[in-house]
Amino acid sequence: MLNVIDTPGLFESSVDTEFIGKEIVKCINMARDGIHAVLVVLSVRNRFSKEEEAAISSLRTLFGSKINDYMIVVFTGGDELEENEQTLEEFLEDYPESLKETLSLCGDRCVLFDNRTKDQRKKMQQVQELLSLVNLVLTKNNGKPYTDEIFNELRRGTMKLHEQTEEVQMLEGYTKQEISELTEQMYKSYEEQLKRITEMVESRLKETTTRLEQQLAEEQVARLKAEEMAYAAQAKSNDEIRKLKENLERAQRETEELRMRAESGKCAIL
Repeated sequence: MLNVIDTPGLFESSVDTEFIGKEIVKCINMARDGIHAVLVVLSVRNRFSKEEEAAISSLRTLFGSKINDYMIVVFTGGDELEENEQTLEEFLEDYPESLKETLSLCGDRCVLFDNRTKDQRKKMQQVQELLSLVNLVLTKNNGKPYTDEIFNELRRGTMKLHEQTEEVQMLEGYTKQEISELTEQMYKSYEEQLKRITEMVESRLKETTTRLEQQLAEEQVARLKAEEMAYAAQAKSNDEIRKLKENLERAQRETEELRMRAESGKCAIL
């Protein structure tokens, strides 16, 4: 049995951090006992963007570097590579170092999926390849799913709510009103816990966003500086070329004047 949870984009400039935080907590709550594999889905039809790089960085910020041991990179768009007679390995040679580093950190676990193929045998083969990588991750981690403080706190909160619910159901001598109030208090306490966890996730996301924005700003400043230096060097080069051209033209004029004088004189000097 496979439980597959489709998470929201971890770095979307158009989506509010608070919304993403709540959605991520929902996803974690669905797998509060831990996750056995994390699939990072990329497309070979697009270049590895800053947003995708930021999403992977956000993943590590949220869950720590240990998440690398559970990551598998899934590439889509295999049909186009096949049409271009290109293998995934050849395609990855031109990819930026940041993605190559990500692949290296997750043990080079990656699989390529076609989007348009109707070949059922091929589809099944690709699914089996992915499941083999999931089994490899399970073996590498001794069958233990990934968990951290967020997962543990959610699990503790859910277990506590479940236990309290059972206790309330077994209470005797309480009116329906009193039981209703107790139940309301329990759920209120649980919702407050979810709120704390959501705020924790939001804080980590904001930390990542701030750091990435600073990184992008620094890269932009460095790029502008490099462009200015290149422009200055080009201007200097153009000025030197202009001066050389003027000197050459002056030398040619002087040579021509000397030749004309020599031709008009009555003596020749060898």
